[in-house]
Amino acid sequence: MTFNSIEFVVFFVVTYCLYRSLTLRGQNLTLLIASYVFYGWWDVWFLFLISLSTVVDFYCGSMIGRGQLSKEKRGVASLFAVCAAFFFVTVQWDAVGLTTQPLSLSVQWAKLLPTAWSGWLVFLGTGVIVAIANLLYPRFTAMDEKPRRDLFLFISIFTNLALLGFFKYFNFFIGSAEGAIRTFGIQAELLHLNIVLPVGISFYTFKTISYTVDVYRRKIEATPQFVNFALFLAYFPPLLAGPIDRASELLPQFAKPRQLSFKQSSEGVYLILFGLFKKVAISDGVATSVDAIYGTSGTVSWIDVVLATFLYAIQIYCDFSGYSDMARGVSKLFGIELMLNFNLPYFSKDPSEFWRRWHISLSTWLRDYLYIPLGGSRQSDRKTYQNLMTTMVLGGLWHGAAWNFVLWGFYQGALLCGYRFFTPKAKKQQPSKTGLSLLGGLGATLFFFILTCYGWLLFRATSLAQIITFTKILFLDFGNLTLSIPKPPLPALLGIPLLIGYEVVEYLAENSQLKRRFPTPARAALYAALIIIVLMGQSNAPAQFIYSQF
Repeated sequence: MTFNSIEFVVFFVVTYCLYRSLTLRGQNLTLLIASYVFYGWWDVWFLFLISLSTVVDFYCGSMIGRGQLSKEKRGVASLFAVCAAFFFVTVQWDAVGLTTQPLSLSVQWAKLLPTAWSGWLVFLGTGVIVAIANLLYPRFTAMDEKPRRDLFLFISIFTNLALLGFFKYFNFFIGSAEGAIRTFGIQAELLHLNIVLPVGISFYTFKTISYTVDVYRRKIEATPQFVNFALFLAYFPPLLAGPIDRASELLPQFAKPRQLSFKQSSEGVYLILFGLFKKVAISDGVATSVDAIYGTSGTVSWIDVVLATFLYAIQIYCDFSGYSDMARGVSKLFGIELMLNFNLPYFSKDPSEFWRRWHISLSTWLRDYLYIPLGGSRQSDRKTYQNLMTTMVLGGLWHGAAWNFVLWGFYQGALLCGYRFFTPKAKKQQPSKTGLSLLGGLGATLFFFILTCYGWLLFRATSLAQIITFTKILFLDFGNLTLSIPKPPLPALLGIPLLIGYEVVEYLAENSQLKRRFPTPARAALYAALIIIVLMGQSNAPAQFIYSQF
């Protein structure tokens, strides 16, 4: 179920109608159930992992922040964990079916519970761990404050990174180890597991780690409301691809009554429409052209690589920012504000500005929970460069378990280090007056956009061999202008200049501090154009969002 599907429209309408008819507590519970339905639509067992993170971090946050957890709250968390293991892992939901003519529910009772031990072991293992945690609770409360806080911070971070590491990186590291062994002429066949990557796990893992770290740093108080915390992790609009909002931003909104204003609802509808325009008309439209070049094993020309890379820069921006726009728009209709995740990133004049505008929730997360704890820029230049490279390489690896993502992170780190090296006074000056900006505003923007596009080549490439091949073509094969890349469909050809024109106006208004007020006829014309182009680009099979795989 994605934002650009009919299933989501039905799901949203039902959820919204129930939500608007209830009080605060009922609204939060409705959103939590809806979020679990939304996530479970992909695969029910994914719900067990997010439930496990929810229970672990609710418990750890409470022990870090208050040093205790009431018997009632411990009971709720324990029951939730055991029920999650039973209903999301043990129960075989393939035995349950829904027919539409007539509407009825069919259950194959003989197949509902597994005959194999694996399904039951998860349930029994969860029960044993819950029992041990409750038995040890008196000892935990008797610990001195500092050791107790350190212990539960470690448990929280270790549990979440272990889950992320196993499901996302196990086979990657095994494959890399095999490759390293083979360089010595030794044939190695190590254990590979058939692991399904849970969608959105990278995003909610970072959300929950930020919660326990902020509680540990005493920036926020641990929430006593289990439902609110579970909703914070599972809230469905940003669940699959962000923004990665902090607990300090979302939990206060869940705790107070929400009144939907006309301004908020109109902004929500606009963001949904604009996000659909980016995703359906542009991103999905240019995908065929990009895939034709990056997915081929045949010969491609210089102009093919240039155009495919440029179109991929457009594709990934429209796909990712389109999701963020729709997530923010849907959330606004529930009266809940999510953070801005993209702010005209391709108008950046240098890498530092780019990361203040691109995937803002991730870049600020990496800054606050990795770069600054490593020492940031408070130490020597050498240590600062080391911190930048470490942060960006790990940020690249966060995107995916493949060496091209590591290389992309290294490239981004090198750009940041190079910018800092050549502009030593950047911290004391305005970003618009330093570094590459000396080339002139437009020149600096175009130059850095070219550097950014090469980074997207590293990001999109299917292998290291393709990176080498395409790089050679870019720098050594200028004369080959044979064009074989397919032309994007009409909605994309109409949408790209419309988007560029719109963002130019936004950027000029931002820099001149003008209020972006469009007269009603202009707004109506823009809305009509967006709707027409979206309908033109809509296909029978909605495409998945690129970042949902991360």
